[in-house]
Amino acid sequence: MMHCGLLGEKLAHSFSPQIHSLLADYEYKLYPMPIEQVGDFMKNGTWDAINVTIPYKETVIPFLDTISDEAKKIGSVNTVVRDKKGLLHGHNTDFYGFSYLVRSMGFEIAGKKCIILGSGGSCKTVRCVLESLGASEIVIISRSGENNYDNIHRHYDARIIVNTTPLGMYPNVGVSPVKLCNFTECEGVIDLIYNPALTALLIEAEKLGIKHSNGLAMLVAQAKKACEIFRGATLDDSIIETVLSRLRMQMLNIVLIGMPGCGKTTVGRILAEKLGRELCDTDEEIKKGGKTPAEIIVSQGEDAFRQKESEVVSLIGKCSEKIIATGGGVVTRRENYIPLHQNGKIVFIDRSPSLLTSEDRPLSQACGVRKLYNDRLPLYKEFADAVVVSDGSADETAEKILNALEKLI
Repeated sequence: MMHCGLLGEKLAHSFSPQIHSLLADYEYKLYPMPIEQVGDFMKNGTWDAINVTIPYKETVIPFLDTISDEAKKIGSVNTVVRDKKGLLHGHNTDFYGFSYLVRSMGFEIAGKKCIILGSGGSCKTVRCVLESLGASEIVIISRSGENNYDNIHRHYDARIIVNTTPLGMYPNVGVSPVKLCNFTECEGVIDLIYNPALTALLIEAEKLGIKHSNGLAMLVAQAKKACEIFRGATLDDSIIETVLSRLRMQMLNIVLIGMPGCGKTTVGRILAEKLGRELCDTDEEIKKGGKTPAEIIVSQGEDAFRQKESEVVSLIGKCSEKIIATGGGVVTRRENYIPLHQNGKIVFIDRSPSLLTSEDRPLSQACGVRKLYNDRLPLYKEFADAVVVSDGSADETAEKILNALEKLI
């Protein structure tokens, strides 16, 4: 069996082992280490082939015997193979990965002005790809270069925007390097970040109706190319989409919204068990403060409760791979939408008001269940990626949700 892996500084959250396990059957380990150990690892490691990530894509170059033309042009190496004589050969598969992403989105680059946000290592790869695709002008925006965020207004006519900065990456979600609404001719946005699935930049693109993508497809496509180099055998491109679907289904939160008593927690437990995930219940998180949601509403008022609920939603929404059961009124604050949406698909469990109870639910008791349902119905539909009618058992509802998600992803 081949011994492969990933070299980098911090690799705890890497998806690479999982991706490569779906591509082939070689061993794939993580090799996190400080820069002082990289030289010895390159010269004396027992691996057959490795990927290299931040910040060592240039560090490894002096240890290589040959470098591919593409890697030379970009100035970084992310794939190294040791041959039978012990010689090390460096490649760059990020070029293939970003090219695949651009093609898969249907972006036409030829003759168009593009801007790249950030001037780090990823910028070099993106620039090479955009040049190869015939961009008419490529502007790199950095913090202190000739083109920077103070004079970015000179480039509001850009038609393609690529973010290579870490702005908006987990856990510092919700920030964006630019206001997209200023780019009145923009027709395509790529953010190389894939955690969260939708950064603030991509959420604005979605709101403005601009075609957009995160960097997950690039990650998978470059891994597919690396796998081919490792094994010396070609894989069909269709495997990229297969792996992507698996990852998206696994990474995305499943967020349950709906009226009090519609079964969000019960259905959430069933989904958590079926998928082997953790259930996060926003009401249970609030209870950790010492009072139930009902007690807070009665003693402090609904606004005080909604504030606590929004704080919990903001924290839980940063996570991935969770089942999230929300309180019935989470949709009454629009600020809750982005935290729930950025990493998840939102499912509205629509249960008939005649089947709902108002027991221990002060707002349902005060307004009446049917009036509360009618008032909130437009909000539930506005938040939801999918609506599942739930007048049957919790098991049936869980199955409907899984079917709906398959169609969404």
